[in-house]
Amino acid sequence: MNTSIKTSMGVSEWIMLIILSILWGGSFFFVGIAVSELPPFTIVTIRVGLAAIALWVVIFAFKMPLPTTVKAWNALLVMGLLNNVIPFTLIVWGQIYIPSGLASILNATTPLFGVIVATLFLPDEKANVLKILGVIIGFFGVILMFGLPDDNQNFLAQLAILGATLTYAFAGVFGRRFKAMAINPIVTAAGQVTGATLLLIPITYVIEGVPLLPTISNETWLSLIALALLSTAVAYILYFKILERAGATNLLLVTLLVPVSAILLGALFLDEKLDTSHFIGMGFIAIGLSAIDGRFWKKFRK
Repeated sequence: MNTSIKTSMGVSEWIMLIILSILWGGSFFFVGIAVSELPPFTIVTIRVGLAAIALWVVIFAFKMPLPTTVKAWNALLVMGLLNNVIPFTLIVWGQIYIPSGLASILNATTPLFGVIVATLFLPDEKANVLKILGVIIGFFGVILMFGLPDDNQNFLAQLAILGATLTYAFAGVFGRRFKAMAINPIVTAAGQVTGATLLLIPITYVIEGVPLLPTISNETWLSLIALALLSTAVAYILYFKILERAGATNLLLVTLLVPVSAILLGALFLDEKLDTSHFIGMGFIAIGLSAIDGRFWKKFRK
């Protein structure tokens, strides 16, 4: 089956990408509220569990066809591990120690890892000279943001976010196979978060025990519901649609847009502040990502 994708995005793909960036930018804000009351695995389990319920309601309501092979369900389980269990847990743990805005900036390095992983594993998304240059510039921005660590916990938290972005890159490449399987993006999203929920329930029980749900404040519950329905269920429908139409490298450009909404929400409602070095580093990451995208740079070569 032909699984080739477009190497550039049209208006509809960019609109979906912008909406996705707002939804994911909000996720850092919602997690920033939830971590004040709940431990990491509990937050992630509730997030994917509620998202799974919402997506299955939609699937059964519209009688969407489901995968019929063990291979497809195994792939969805692996996708849940790569795209939810590992990165969500690392990000939530990291946000215990660093602001949501900084976490979202570090998350913007995902396309840098995406170029490397896609080059290694996807024949139709090999890196060219411009993309390699973009990766180098982007990683220079990461180094500027890190600086000299004066707090081991803070440094480890930043490394955790970077670990999540590397996992996202592998997930974007792995997720390309769902186009060949002809699985509806909503079904793919539901299968992914369901697999993640099944993996997380025993892990969460062993590490953190049963959460005392009646003690959770209304503010945290609202954050968890928004995190699950908007930043997970709706977001992953868009995610798999963009992945199907524009490929892994283009999809991961969304993380450049995510910090805008995450920083604004964190500054307005969580009283968070970022250092000048963070914004300078973000500037280099933006330049690097523009090189990876290529459209702006190509104008100067004509």
